[in-house]
Amino acid sequence: MDLLVVNWNIDPVIFKIGAFQLRWYSILFVSGFILGWYIMKSFFKREKIKLDLLDPMLYMLLICTIVGARLGHCLFYQPDYYLGSWQGFWEIFMPWKGGLASHGGTIAILLGIWWYASRYGRKNGFDYVWVIDHLVIPVAFAACFIRLGNLFNSEIYGAPTDLPWGFIFQRNGETEPCHPTQLYEAGTYLLLGIVLMWLYWKKLDKVYRGTFVGIFLIVCFGSRFLIEFIKNDQVEFEADMLLNMGQILSIPFVLLGIGFLVYAYKKKQPARAIPPEAGPKKKEETHYAKPINH
Repeated sequence: MDLLVVNWNIDPVIFKIGAFQLRWYSILFVSGFILGWYIMKSFFKREKIKLDLLDPMLYMLLICTIVGARLGHCLFYQPDYYLGSWQGFWEIFMPWKGGLASHGGTIAILLGIWWYASRYGRKNGFDYVWVIDHLVIPVAFAACFIRLGNLFNSEIYGAPTDLPWGFIFQRNGETEPCHPTQLYEAGTYLLLGIVLMWLYWKKLDKVYRGTFVGIFLIVCFGSRFLIEFIKNDQVEFEADMLLNMGQILSIPFVLLGIGFLVYAYKKKQPARAIPPEAGPKKKEETHYAKPINH
């Protein structure tokens, strides 16, 4: 059994030139956005949405993900440090020092989508729910990439295990196998993304708007809630809590997912966008001569 244990000692830095470092995490993070852009492009083409609306969506997502994830970590996990001194406060603006929280990124993205849908949606045939309903599909794959990045960083792993697939994270001084919870989450997100893609391409005209995001939130944060039971605490104060911060923050998102499914089956609005030019055409007046009444 011990022969299957993985001795994990991968250098998180691919190469370094002076102060510049290229890390596996950075490559995977950016790759998630690139893949997401191509997936959303295929959605826009299929549903006849203007492709020039993709760029502002990409910029919005990049900003919201980085800013939201950084603020989420600072405010949810270490508020005493980041708000307790000027040094800690200025480190809020230094995400390269480590510390990103997916829950904070999710909240920021939901707010960013509200801005995007308000600015571009009405005149292009989509609304807020349509955007998040489609966006969660590439987000599932991006989340998979990010968790693989965590694996390369030898961070956010689980408690010791005697299971044959345990990882010994040597760079952190571990000497016994631990749960590779990064892989548990990455595998869940990958499978979720595949299922959502299948639903989109095969069942788009049979599902209601809000179904994709409802499934995503329930599965993504439901699995996160369960995996947290075997994950090491990220900060000291979690040791005295019945549920850790990741689990507490996951519960509202699971409930929100259930709410979206209820919304979908009550509204019964088509999941497909309806661009203005694809709507019902107005009847054109005929130019036939009117009969003359005698």
